[in-house]
Formats: sequence, structure tokens, C-alpha cells
Amino acid sequence: MANTEQTLFAKRFRGFFPVVIDVETAGFNKVTDALLEIAVSVLKMDDDGLLSIDHTVHFHVEPFEGANIEQAAIDFNGIDPFSPLRGAVPEEEAIKEICKVVRKAQKAAGCQRSVIVAHNAAFDHGFLNASIERNNIKRTPFHPFVSFDTTSLAGLALGQTVLAKACRAAGIEFDNQQAHSALYDTERTAELYCFIVNRWQELGGWPLAEEVLDDSEGSI
Repeated sequence: MANTEQTLFAKRFRGFFPVVIDVETAGFNKVTDALLEIAVSVLKMDDDGLLSIDHTVHFHVEPFEGANIEQAAIDFNGIDPFSPLRGAVPEEEAIKEICKVVRKAQKAAGCQRSVIVAHNAAFDHGFLNASIERNNIKRTPFHPFVSFDTTSLAGLALGQTVLAKACRAAGIEFDNQQAHSALYDTERTAELYCFIVNRWQELGGWPLAEEVLDDSEGSI
């Protein structure tokens, strides 16, 4: 895509490229607790400005050296961190590949920076940022603090904040037996995000007629 003309995708989110993620971890502390699983759904936009999932990348992740593992956390998500059947890869390898995939999609969409989309985004964003810092990854496409939280968006659009309930309210099938898998939760979150953004547009919410903000009015 030529860089001389701003793409519809870039116009929609002010040059930001939304990327949906979910992580499964060995606790709640982003600094000390292991990242065990991560998935990222890359989105695409059609000529009518409607979003959908393009593709998803997914990794089981080896606990980093010295990582803390809370028994309650792995009892909840059902992950055996040291099972050879997981096919886990080193954390650095997973994060570098995700950055590579996202950077390529971001460029193809004509956007300048990627923004995390997640359900209760502060949690997932925090673990991603901690992993990027821990592995000394300098070339990252992700904005360090901006995120789109589907919890808030679903609360506004659907009156639901729990992922399973919000999906069902949007007509998206949700299987509780498959929940708490990063791959499954990422794709359901991505479907939910696309539904809300697309529905808003269908209702006439974007673009706002004759109400285009100048970029100088906001720094984020």
C-alpha cells in the first residue's frame, strides 16, 4: 500500500493499529510471575471500513529463569508449565515473533503504532510490556501505555463486562470449556471488538458528520 495516501484503517484509529491479545500467566505480578501462553489476533478492514480477524498467532511460553509460579493460578488455568507436550518456546522467541508479525501487519495497514486490545487490558498489556523489557526488545510496534479495553467497550455497547456474557449478548458463541486458553480467548475478544466497532459504524457513529478533530487537539 502506498504511503502517499492515508488508508481507511489509519483514518479510523488516528494512525493506530489495534491488535487483540490475551495472556495466560502463573500469577498476577507482571514482573515476577511467569508468562505461560500468549496469542495475538491481527485485524483487517474491508473497503466499507468493517473489521474482522485476519489471522492469529499463538505461543505456549517457557517460564523465564527465576519466574514465580503460583499454584492457584495454574490450578485455575489448567496449565502444566513444565509439560513437554505444551511445545513451549522461550519467551524471547515468542515476543520477537509477535513483534515481527504485528509490525508487518501494521505497515500493510498504513498505520504508525500498534495498540493493544484486550479484555481487562491493563493486565495483558502489563505482562506484555514486562516481557518486552525483560527480554531487552528495543524494536517494538506496541504503544507503551495506550490500549483499547473491551471490558469498558462491552459495558457501554452491550451492558455486559464479563467476556462470555458480552460475547453471547453480541451473538458470538462462547464455550466455557475452552475459556482460559489464550488462543480461544483472544479470538473471542477479537470478534467482540470487531462487533462493537462495526456496530457503532452501522449506527452512524463514524465518521461523525462534519466533526473531524484536528490532530493538534490531542497528543495521545
